[in-house]
Amino acid sequence: MAKRKKTNTIQKVGSWAFIIGVLIAIIAGFFPLSPVLTSILIVLGLIVGFLNITGTETNQFLFAALVLVVVAGVGGGLLSQIQTIGEVLKTIFAGMMTFVVPATIVVALKAVYVLAKDE
Repeated sequence: MAKRKKTNTIQKVGSWAFIIGVLIAIIAGFFPLSPVLTSILIVLGLIVGFLNITGTETNQFLFAALVLVVVAGVGGGLLSQIQTIGEVLKTIFAGMMTFVVPATIVVALKAVYVLAKDE
């Protein structure tokens, strides 16, 4: 029973890290990404990568992260051309990528480890 409670607590930490990371990325869109905000987003992304993504979710997460990073990278440049709100959207996408990329690296490394371990 104690192990189940510990696992549930870890999942809650990962879930909250994800929610907070997304909110910070959105709020940061209205301000320049400072080194402090960037560091917070990176740490939250690492927490999500380590705690939130299980083995069965790996492929779905990696695919979704790939799409998000590509679309945010391309879309940020395109949307920045829109008057007034374009720069805000560009900064939001930059924050999202700052948050998602560390999680993606952790999950991809875990997937490579599992593949290498099986052989």
